Formats: sequence, structure tokens, C-alpha cells
Amino acid sequence: MPYGWRWRPYVPVAKRRASAMLQMEKLRKKGVNIQPVRIDGRQIARTFWGRAWCEHLEKFSDYENRLPRGRSYVRNGSVCHLDIQKGRIAAKVSGSEIYNVQVTIKPLAKDKWRRVKEACAGQIGSLLELLQGRLSDHVMTVVTDKDRGLFPRPGEISLDCSCPDWADMCKHVAAVLYGVGERLDQQPDLLFVLRGVDHSELVAADVAKAVVTRIRKTKQRTLDESELSEVFGIDVAPAPAAGAAGESGDAGPAKAATSRSTRSAKRARRSTAPPAVVKGTKTKAGRKEPRNK
Repeated sequence: MPYGWRWRPYVPVAKRRASAMLQMEKLRKKGVNIQPVRIDGRQIARTFWGRAWCEHLEKFSDYENRLPRGRSYVRNGSVCHLDIQKGRIAAKVSGSEIYNVQVTIKPLAKDKWRRVKEACAGQIGSLLELLQGRLSDHVMTVVTDKDRGLFPRPGEISLDCSCPDWADMCKHVAAVLYGVGERLDQQPDLLFVLRGVDHSELVAADVAKAVVTRIRKTKQRTLDESELSEVFGIDVAPAPAAGAAGESGDAGPAKAATSRSTRSAKRARRSTAPPAVVKGTKTKAGRKEPRNK
């Protein structure tokens, strides 16, 4: 864009960076939490989540001609500040002056989030594995799907920059979007914050599926024992409780049952025996004498 009928004069990168640092320091003294994006080398993102974010954006023809302009900006440290909140990215980018960038992203639709959780259930071991990107090929395919995954589509993204470029995707906005990839390298949970979902629910779905699986296995085992009893005409005794066994281990319950049967038989014999008839008494010499009548 012309600057007073002239193009803005070119400002060397080093001079722009020094000016930006001074302005960021002033904001920091006022209590603003300045979070610059720093890239070491030419590779912008190095982890699973950071690379997946950048690769997702590059899949869309809406952005393919504009994104490359932002790579050099983010690499040379022009993104002075980048803050990610629920549904919003706020940034400051150094150009001929400091430009304010706002990126608004719609929350992940509830039905899409539900399908992601169902597709990933039982395949994520822990939150640590999730955030470190140590996922199975299936889970990675689900979460990075172009249309049904966690990343936003162009129609869910609104872009705004205070620079004079009329294009929605100016180089400052492109630099910020690449900066998000670098930030996800450091804090992958920010992707879930940005999309308005709780990443712990992915692991909770795993736990719920494991519990349901155990319940189903228990019911199936009980059913199998019941069918065995009906088919073969035998009773499947439950396992003895802990501590119920006697000195002989598993022989304890059998021994107790045998003792009870023996006592019952003895009581039955005593109750049916005829009363004894006493005919006389013993003397000291052992002879029996008749009783006096």
C-alpha cells in the first residue's frame, strides 16, 4: 500500500527487532505478560502437535499462497507476542511498526468432539502420552483428519490485522499462524484450550471403555458357568472365600461338610434308640443284686 503516495521505506530486520523489543519491554513494565515466539534454526515446529498444526494449515488452497510469506517473519523473531485463549489468538508482530493480530477460531462442535472421543477410546494410555504425541497410527489419523479432526477448517477461522494490507491473510497473520505451531511444541494442551474442549476426556473415555469391557467379560464368564450347569447337570460351586480353607487348603470346606453329616447321623441314632432297662445294681464285688420292691 502507498504511504502518503509513496511506499513505506524499508526498515532492516535488526532495526525493527530492536524497536520492537523496546516496545515490548514497556508493555511488560505495565503488567502485560509478553510471550514472544522464538525459532531456533529454520524448522518451525518439531513435535507431533506443532508439525500437525502447520501441515493442516498448508493443506488448504485458501492459505497456500499466503502462508509462505509468514515463514520468514516468524523465523526472524517478528512475532513479539502470542497468547492463546479459548477460541482466540492475540499477537503482536513487528513490521514497519508493531501490528496487532487477532485470530478467532470457533469451538470444536460437540458432535465432532464426541466422534473423536469414540474413535480414540481404548487407544490412549495416559495424558502424558497424549500430550507428547506418542499415539497409535489410528489415533493420529483421527485427530489430524482434515475435516473431522481437532484442527480448525478455514471456514472456522476469522483473521484480522491492523496493518494496511487489504488481504485477510497478510504476512503478519501468516507469521502468527506458524507461531501457533511453535507454541504447541512447548504447550500442546493449548490446542484443546483453543478449541474449547477438555483433553482429559480422551483418557477418561479410555477408562470408561476398559470398565465396560471388564463388566462384559464378567457377565460372559457367569453365563458360561450357568450354561455348563444346565447342559451337563452339574453345579458349579463358587470359589471359596479367603481364609475359609482349613489346614489342608481346599480340603477345608469338604472336611467341614463331612463333620456336619456325621454329627447329624449320630443325633438321629440317639433319638431312635429304645430306652435302656435297668434290672439291678452292681455291688462292690461286681455281682448284680435285685432291687428291693
